[in-house]
Amino acid sequence: MNKITSGTKEWADININCIKGCSNDCRYCYAKMIAKRFGRCTNENWGEMIVNEKSLNKKYPKFNGRVMFPSSHDIPNDSMIKKACFNIIEKLLESRNDILITTKPDKIVIDEIIEKFSKYKEIIQFRFTITSKNNELLSFWERNAPNYEERLESLLTTYKNGFKTSVSVEPFLDYYPQELIKEVSPYATESIWIGPMNYIPRNNIPEKEFVEYQNIRKNYEFEHLKEIYQDLKNHQKIKFKDSFLFKIKMG
Repeated sequence: MNKITSGTKEWADININCIKGCSNDCRYCYAKMIAKRFGRCTNENWGEMIVNEKSLNKKYPKFNGRVMFPSSHDIPNDSMIKKACFNIIEKLLESRNDILITTKPDKIVIDEIIEKFSKYKEIIQFRFTITSKNNELLSFWERNAPNYEERLESLLTTYKNGFKTSVSVEPFLDYYPQELIKEVSPYATESIWIGPMNYIPRNNIPEKEFVEYQNIRKNYEFEHLKEIYQDLKNHQKIKFKDSFLFKIKMG
């Protein structure tokens, strides 16, 4: 069995961040889990985004391979956070790096990126995380992230402006993600990635939230994953995350 690679390794050769914490505060966030494990944050303060000044003061050369930015935080419509993130993007692009901008997109932020960096569009690809069409699911699992309509509008805008676009449906929150994939597919010029939720706690879940966790586990049962795989395996743009394929092989 081949070793499972992480999301960043499947998508890019280098990943760069400049913020500690993330205001989206997604329940399944791997970066938050790691930060908590090493005592760098708590459940309460993870959503407080703090600029890492050391990252801002770095010089960024031309790297070998694609650079993913960011990978452990997002780019919300906050003036201080945007300024820091745009500073990093600008340095990477000025060094002619091929950059993958990953985000649960805020339309205002995307419009500003398009306006500021359109001259670099040949070396920019956007990868928007769009995990469901259901805003109730999004508001539960991705508590402070933009709703579905805003993410879809961001995808349409970047597509219409001639940028390379791709979508991450990881973790897919809809029991059947095919409808979502059908809707975004015309506007993804590159790829659509699909993957499961890899870290679903079983302990210390409030009683009022228990049903949500119970339901999400059903999404990733072996027979259901196999059904989705069979339905989408010949889709021209679909790429299955290693974690998805691993669950099928282990089933």
